[in-house]
Amino acid sequence: MSERRILRRIRGTDTSDGAGVRLKRIIGQPGLDMLDPFLLLDEFRSDSADDYIAGFPEHPHRGFETVTYMLAGHMRHGDNHGNRGDLGPGSVQWMTAGRGILHSEMPQQENGLMWGFQLWVNLPAADKLTAPRYQDIAPERIPSVRPAEGVTAKVIAGTLAGATGPVEGIATAPVYLDLALEAGARVDIPLPEGHHAFAYVFDGEAAGVAGQKLARGELAVLSDGASVRLAGLDAPARVLLVAGRPLDEPVARYGPFVMNTPEQIHEAIADFRAGRF
Repeated sequence: MSERRILRRIRGTDTSDGAGVRLKRIIGQPGLDMLDPFLLLDEFRSDSADDYIAGFPEHPHRGFETVTYMLAGHMRHGDNHGNRGDLGPGSVQWMTAGRGILHSEMPQQENGLMWGFQLWVNLPAADKLTAPRYQDIAPERIPSVRPAEGVTAKVIAGTLAGATGPVEGIATAPVYLDLALEAGARVDIPLPEGHHAFAYVFDGEAAGVAGQKLARGELAVLSDGASVRLAGLDAPARVLLVAGRPLDEPVARYGPFVMNTPEQIHEAIADFRAGRF
């Protein structure tokens, strides 16, 4: 079985988005513009309300998917189609924006830790104008397995150790795992060959192939292969392991619009201004 290795290491850059939410941008910054089909990865983590209280007021999306995974805190979401919900600790929202949606995400708390991730996943050209849809997934629907001694995995998308994640019907056939490794634990995780993949350490430190150390806040871009080896070091670690089938299509981006050509971007802007979302 061919083993994936670390091709590049990326550290996030501090930025803000929405109405001033402070966050760390790991994918979608100069060091890593995208990793097809992944367009953006943000981590937001703060126990200071000033960093997150303004939230993400109503804003448009077209042509891609947003994946929000909450570790701590509560985020209320809503859109112009009447969808409403509360993203609490351990919950996931996989939103397919498709042809257009106006969406908001606003904190439901005024103090305490707010911690989570948002990943943007591109849609293939054939699905850019599909009808918008949500997959809101409560934490109890996410299976947890132990693929190796000292390793626990939450399976959000894809399959691992006989468990299948609740996210379904996604064109890029994603794998999305939240791995908790005890100190000294080691695991080999199978991944679909041909998928682009990354590992992001969000707590503690971990080691990749050949003992290459990955510090907290580091993303490893992985080579192709059938599996990846990860290990805990002197203390427990948490790692996001994500993979998806690349689209190999042209990408035209303008803020919250991701299409295939500049002309389609102009159409998206015109449709938004005309209220057709």
